[in-house]
Amino acid sequence: MPSQLHSTAVLLESPGELRLKRLLLDEPRDEDVVVQIEWSGISTGTEKLLWNGTMPDFPGMGYPLVPGYESVGRITKVGKKSKFSLNQRVFVPGAKCFGDVKGLFGGASSHVVVPSDRIIALPETIGEEGVLLALAATAYHVTQGKKALQPDLIVGHGVLGRLIARIAVMLGGHPVVWEINSDRMGKADGYTVVHPSEDQESKYKNICDASGQVDVLNSLVGQLLPGGEITLAGFYNKDIQFNFPQAFMKEARFRIAAQWAPQDLADVKQMISSGHLNLRGLITHHRTPSSIGEAYHTAFEDPNCLKMIVDWREAS
Repeated sequence: MPSQLHSTAVLLESPGELRLKRLLLDEPRDEDVVVQIEWSGISTGTEKLLWNGTMPDFPGMGYPLVPGYESVGRITKVGKKSKFSLNQRVFVPGAKCFGDVKGLFGGASSHVVVPSDRIIALPETIGEEGVLLALAATAYHVTQGKKALQPDLIVGHGVLGRLIARIAVMLGGHPVVWEINSDRMGKADGYTVVHPSEDQESKYKNICDASGQVDVLNSLVGQLLPGGEITLAGFYNKDIQFNFPQAFMKEARFRIAAQWAPQDLADVKQMISSGHLNLRGLITHHRTPSSIGEAYHTAFEDPNCLKMIVDWREAS
C-alpha cells in the first residue's frame, strides 16, 4: 500500500470561520502531479465573498471548503502520463483533491494533487509574483489584447484595475483610472489615477469596471460616449441595474468579461517572461500559515493591502 498523502490547508468551515487543518489528499492518478506549494495569494474578490457569506450560488459551492486559486509551487511527484519534471516550478489555479472537503478553489494548501493539464510551467525567474498569473490572465481576458477594445476609463485601482491599466499602456493606451480611496491612488505608471469627482475628462468610448460595485453603473453610463461600451470585469454579488433611458439614448453596449481562459494564461506568461508586462509593486503583504486568520483579515480589511501572500515554504 502506498503511503497516504496529507496537506496542511486553509479550511473555511463556514462564513467567517477559518482555520488550518491537516487534510488527507486524494491518491494521485497517472495524469496527476503532486505540488508542494511555496506561495499562495488571497483573493479580495471571490474569496472575500466566500468569507463573508455573500458568494452567489456557484458550481461546487458549499462549506467546508479550501479556498485559493493563486498558487505557485514545485512538483514533488509526477504521474506516468505527465509531461512535467520533478522540482519544476509551476502555477496552480486551484485543486480538487481533499476528499469530502470541497476544493473551491483549493489552492491555499501546503500540498495539492492536480491534473497535469491544469498547471502552467514557470521559469525560475518568476518567484512569488507567479501567484499573480491568474489575475493577469483575467485582466488580459477583458480585451484579449485587442487595441481597439483597450479601456479609456478603468474603475478601481486594486490589483485587477492596475493590471488592466498596465496592459492598456503596454498596447499604447493612456487610460484614466477612477479610485475613491486615497491610499490606493499612487504608483501609476503611464496612466492617470483620479477621484471620480476630480475627473476633467468629458466622455469615454470604452469603460471597464474592475470595482465589482453595482452602484457605479449609472455614473459610468453618464460618462459614456454615444455608441460606447461598458465592460464589467468585476464579480458582482447583486443584480445589475442601471438607468435604461440614459443608456438607451446613448445606445450603450454592455459586455461581461469572465475569468481567464487557458490561452490567456499562456499569453500573459509570455508577456511576463519577456518583460513586456511587469508585476512589480502589486504584492504588498506577506504572512505565514501560523498567522492565517490575521492574513485574511488584513487582506480583506486593510486598504493598503493590494495582495496578501501566504508563504508555505516552512509548512509541512
